[in-house]
Amino acid sequence: MTPAIDQLTNLGVHHNVHAYAHDSKLASYGMEAADKLGVAPQRVFKTLVVDAGDKALVVAVLPVDQQLNLKLMAKAIGAKKVVMANPAAVTRSSGYVLGGVSPVGQKRALTTVIDRRARLYESIYVSAGHRGLEVELTAGDLAMVTHGLFEIIT
Repeated sequence: MTPAIDQLTNLGVHHNVHAYAHDSKLASYGMEAADKLGVAPQRVFKTLVVDAGDKALVVAVLPVDQQLNLKLMAKAIGAKKVVMANPAAVTRSSGYVLGGVSPVGQKRALTTVIDRRARLYESIYVSAGHRGLEVELTAGDLAMVTHGLFEIIT
């Protein structure tokens, strides 16, 4: 179990956990998940963390086959500018290692922005908090659990 799975279970949120053998030599964890689970990359969402200034961290959840648009992300949260967060700060804040950061069950609840494309699918996959482990749930449930908002961020 991970904090993400524990939180979903405790809240009674319907979800499915999918495990696969993670290859540590691969650089793109999200694309690896899509490939090994046989799921379209558009349905597998990565979790990135940005710094909105004054060390205010914000979570971005977007399809693994897309790049985060920092200007759109800043606009989505009403910030002048955002930059990718320091990896050590991400680990401290979330409690997860890079490549296994889940938007759910983070040590510190952060503002979360989910790419609007998530609502196009019956279900999406996000990290369950460990490399080689994904959780499948609806975009609406993800937004409810994270208090996330849907915006265009790619």
